[in-house]
Amino acid sequence: QVQLVESGGGLVQAGGSLRLSCVASGRTFSRYVMGWFRQAPGKEREFVAAISWRGGTTKYADSVKGRFTISRDNAKNTVYLQMDSLKPDDTAVYYCAADTNQNSLRIAWNEYDYWGQGTQVTVSS
Repeated sequence: QVQLVESGGGLVQAGGSLRLSCVASGRTFSRYVMGWFRQAPGKEREFVAAISWRGGTTKYADSVKGRFTISRDNAKNTVYLQMDSLKPDDTAVYYCAADTNQNSLRIAWNEYDYWGQGTQVTVSS
């Protein structure tokens, strides 16, 4: 069992930055692919970014490519999402998720096994 706790959300003006963190419990964190997803009101949950268990491979949604950076520190059981040049369209609840599969970076939310409670990000224009 893995528990995930996100933090770092908040209110920011367009063009600003935020850094989300997700701390995982459990000794097998370093074996999991980790992902970030988001869900805006009235919309489906969508993929944002994913990182391999060693951190050497990453994948991003086209909408955030070049603005967001996913990283991880396995010694701290933590995955990060650095968000720069934020836009109002980035407003959503952001979730981190763990995928016990180690072979690929998947983008479908229902492929992930464990989820955090989410953290709200609001970008004002």
